[in-house]
Amino acid sequence: MPPGDPRPGAAPASIASARITGLLLAGGRGSRMGGADKGLLQLRGESLAALALRRLRPQVGELLISANRNLDDYASLGARVLADEQPQDFAGPLAGMAAGLRACATPWLLCVPCDGPWLPQDLARRLGEAALAAGRDAAIAVAGGRRQPVYALLRRELLDSLLVFLRGGGRKVEAWLQTVGFAEAAFEDLRAFDNINLPQQLEALQAPR
Repeated sequence: MPPGDPRPGAAPASIASARITGLLLAGGRGSRMGGADKGLLQLRGESLAALALRRLRPQVGELLISANRNLDDYASLGARVLADEQPQDFAGPLAGMAAGLRACATPWLLCVPCDGPWLPQDLARRLGEAALAAGRDAAIAVAGGRRQPVYALLRRELLDSLLVFLRGGGRKVEAWLQTVGFAEAAFEDLRAFDNINLPQQLEALQAPR
């Protein structure tokens, strides 16, 4: 069925999970956490990275982790670990996305942050439907009217565009996505995109949801 089929009751076109590689972005400096490696911080006895991977794993074929320190700890979570080409020249999530697109063996890469342990369990499906319906090579999540550009589904062919953007000094994810165009998928559960940037936030989330 072609994307955007207008027939009443037509199911949206989707992307098979085997055609998507998942990328956990864990290469940040954690400056607002006192320099802590956020992905390895513990929440109810598990690392934030492990919690996010548990939700991501069933939605994709292969798993990758973008990290720049504690590489063995991340590798123990059962995914291939990628480091930025120039971690000392901190380029934020875009550097991790570039590493993921370069290593990706599937047509699509699904990126999620390590500090979002409750990411939607239908994230890949809904982003894929949005990308295909709009005929775009990228799709991002939107929750409560707010864009979540780091929760992004990217076609592998976007690597060259991203590298050009990075070499020009670009660092903002949404600014790059604006240059290539993207679709949006709306999500109703705002809590699914709770992220943890401060020690107080981590403490507040220790209670069961």
